[in-house]
Amino acid sequence: ALAPHRRWAFPGLPQRLAAAPPSAARPARLYAAAAGNVKRGSQKAKQEETKKKKGTTRRPLMSKPVDDVYLTWHYERPSYNVEEAVGMLKKFQELDFTYPKQYVYINVFLDMALQKKKKVDQFASTVLLPYRFTDEMNKVLVFTENEQEAEIARENGAAVVGGVELIKWILEDEIQVDFYVAVPAIMPKLIPLRGKLRRKYPSTKRNSLGHDIPKMLQLFREGLEYMVEEERLIKTRIARVSM
Repeated sequence: ALAPHRRWAFPGLPQRLAAAPPSAARPARLYAAAAGNVKRGSQKAKQEETKKKKGTTRRPLMSKPVDDVYLTWHYERPSYNVEEAVGMLKKFQELDFTYPKQYVYINVFLDMALQKKKKVDQFASTVLLPYRFTDEMNKVLVFTENEQEAEIARENGAAVVGGVELIKWILEDEIQVDFYVAVPAIMPKLIPLRGKLRRKYPSTKRNSLGHDIPKMLQLFREGLEYMVEEERLIKTRIARVSM
């Protein structure tokens, strides 16, 4: 029997308890359905909260900060021209004692969209800068079966020079270099390397296929390679602070 709690009265309670058999209970399905409804409700509430959080954006203010310490998202991000930005880097280097030969990086954001809802494919290239800022030399392999061309390649600093005998070693990763260049005469024999080398496979588009071996070696030994990342971003080093 149930004792009344704090003098609360339940009319007809004893009769209902007596009429109901001990084994009589609510079907488990009702509890399962109720739990499922609660679970779905909580998931829906979480999704709505997530949408609200995504929808809240901080709009930058138009006014400039009056102090050196401020919350960045309250103001527009400052923009400087190249000369001013380089001057600031040199000033900061003196203030915080940054190593003068620290690299300077640049981020370039490209517009890769086309008119018909397509994008320009990501690409990689190599550029020969007018002023070198590193003593490192890239390792370049030259494909040629002409002994005179091979000698020219060795004289101009090629790390590896050879013909079809190198294919096996490259496929087995016994030979690994930074770049591969070739003369046109040997290209039909290099087809087995197309899948292995991929974008480093010699081609006229990347200036790694031609007859001017010294020019190709200078470009790929001393050049700076850059590539498009995250669909439209080029991030690469371009100089040192001391330059």
